[in-house]
Amino acid sequence: MSDIRDVTTESFQKDVLESPTLVIVDFWTEWCAPCRQLSPTLKALATAYEGKLRIAKVDGDANRDLAQTYKVQAFPTLLYVKDGKVRDQTVGNQSRASLEQRIQKLL
Repeated sequence: MSDIRDVTTESFQKDVLESPTLVIVDFWTEWCAPCRQLSPTLKALATAYEGKLRIAKVDGDANRDLAQTYKVQAFPTLLYVKDGKVRDQTVGNQSRASLEQRIQKLL
């Protein structure tokens, strides 16, 4: 079972910042087509890297304060969080190969 969680402002500290593993935070919205295109790739990565990383999905419309805190200006935005700090960021739909390169550098 892959580790994909819906995260809110209330659970962000525990689920992301205090996570013992690398967390890819997916800031997405319901109306965003590239977000929907990226979703299967993130699910595949969560399965492939089970136990090594977590995917945290943050609805940017419902959690605007988090999006503002992390200066998210477009969707999807992925933050790569390790040891409570943002280590990398990508904006827009990404290929699995591109995402895996970033993951490998951070694991």
